[in-house]
Amino acid sequence: MHVLVIGAAGMVGRKLLDRIAAEEGILGGGIDTLTLVDVIEPAAPRTLAGISTTKAADLSDPGVAEKLIASRPDLIFHLAAIVSGEAEADFEKGYKVNLDGTRFLFEAIRLESAKAPYRPRVVFASSIAVFGTPFPDKIGDEFFTTPLTSYGTQKAISELLLSDYSRRGFFDGIGIRLPTICIRPGKPNKAASGFFSNILREPLAGQEAILPVDENVRHWFASPRSAVGFFVHAATLDLEKVGPRRNLSMPGLSALVGEEIAALKRVAGEKAVRLIRREPDATIQKIVAGWATDFDTRRAAALGFKAETVFDDIIKAHIEDELGGTL
Repeated sequence: MHVLVIGAAGMVGRKLLDRIAAEEGILGGGIDTLTLVDVIEPAAPRTLAGISTTKAADLSDPGVAEKLIASRPDLIFHLAAIVSGEAEADFEKGYKVNLDGTRFLFEAIRLESAKAPYRPRVVFASSIAVFGTPFPDKIGDEFFTTPLTSYGTQKAISELLLSDYSRRGFFDGIGIRLPTICIRPGKPNKAASGFFSNILREPLAGQEAILPVDENVRHWFASPRSAVGFFVHAATLDLEKVGPRRNLSMPGLSALVGEEIAALKRVAGEKAVRLIRREPDATIQKIVAGWATDFDTRRAAALGFKAETVFDDIIKAHIEDELGGTL
C-alpha cells in the first residue's frame, strides 16, 4: 500500500507517523511506500525511513498535486492548512493554501482517475470552524454550516468539494471535523485557539501563559492522541456505513476555560495555576465568540470514533506523551 501524507511536518502529521511506525498494520495492510510532504521537508520516523520519500512542496503551487498523484497513492491524508488566526489575518494566503491547495489535490485525483481506474481513500482534516452562530445547545451533523471566519469558510467549501468528488466516484473521501486540539505540544502558533493549549502547556513546563478571554468561555476539545486516532480510524472505516454525508464532527469534550484551569490545578497543583496571567484581547474574544461550544456526535461515536470525556485525561495524555509521564 502506498500512503501519502500531506502536511506531514505538522503536529498531527508527526504524531500520525509515529503511530504508524509503532503499530504495524494499523492502516489495514502493509505499507510498502510512504510519501511525506509539507512546505518544509518532513522527517520520516527511523523505522519507516527505508520506505519513505520526503519532499518540501506547497500543494497550492500549480503542478505540485499532479506530481504527487502521478504515483497513485492508495491512501491520502490531507492535513495541510494554515491555522485560523493566520487565515483571518492574511485573506489571500488563507484561500490559496486552505482552498486552492485542496481543490488542486482533488482535481489531480480526478484527472488521474480519467486515465485508468483509480479511486484512493482521502482523509481530510476539517474543523468545527465550519459552524457559526446562532447555535443550538448541541450541534449535530445536520446543523447547517454558516462559518463566521475565513478559515471556517475555506474548510466548509472544501467539505462540499469532498462530498461531490466522492459522490462522482473520483475518490472515496471522508472529512474529519476536528475539535480544538489540546494540549498542542511545542511553541505557540498563530491559531486563534492557541491559548486553550498555552494556558496548560506553559504552566506544566513552569512558564507563564497569557489568558486572553474570560474563564466562562466554553469550547470543544480533544487531545492530539485522540486526533491521531480519528485519522487512523477514518483510514480503515467502511465508508458505505457513512453514506453520502461524508463530513463528520468528531467526539470531544465541552469545557469552560475555568474547568480547564481547575483540571490543571488537580493534576499539577496551585503553583501551575498561578503562572496564568489574565490579559484580555478583543480580537481573540471576537473570534472565539463565534465558535461552537458543544456537539452531539452520536453519529461519529456509532461509527467507532472516540475521544476523552474528562479534561484531566487530556492533561495526563500530554504529560505521558510529551513530558515523559511525570512533571
